[in-house]
Amino acid sequence: MKRLFNDIVFSGNNLISGLIALAVVGSIALGCNCNKSFDLGNISSSSNTSSGSSKDTPADTGKNGDVPSNSVIEGLVKDSTEQFAEAIQSEEFSDLRSNASTDFQSTYTADEMRDAFRSYINKKSLVVPILRKVKDTDADFTTPPSIRTEKGVKVLMANGKFATKPYAVRFDYEYVMRGGEWKLLKLVVNIP
Repeated sequence: MKRLFNDIVFSGNNLISGLIALAVVGSIALGCNCNKSFDLGNISSSSNTSSGSSKDTPADTGKNGDVPSNSVIEGLVKDSTEQFAEAIQSEEFSDLRSNASTDFQSTYTADEMRDAFRSYINKKSLVVPILRKVKDTDADFTTPPSIRTEKGVKVLMANGKFATKPYAVRFDYEYVMRGGEWKLLKLVVNIP
């Protein structure tokens, strides 16, 4: 059984590695707390809201419940991707984790994150240069960024891709407002 587990996890198969990473991140998004605190507040409603805000000023952060502008969201996504690239490069996820929401921090340790993204670390000479190209590329949002309410807390959802070469970087991020700032709640990065 141990050999089978090692073959699955460390086989180098990108599909399996991607599915494992997706499962880890998906458990965050779906509220799996793995016996750890993941208190997002009181349960009230679950609804999607969207705002067609076209403001492109940094002050447009969506603090009043509105969806921030695409340029603000793109900045968040690029910052998160850059932090992720640095974590892969250094093989140290403490900074990425400490910049994320307390909800994220209470769910996963830096070591668990490193284990979940081991396949990217093992191929960092290929992955990191692609991730670093994100800062010079425009985001192509698959669906317009929106806010949903989960357990009484507004969650900003952003997913799409960056048309980097030779491979696109696909992302699915979620952020929660903490201390007047959007903080990372969910991180899914796929490089085909």
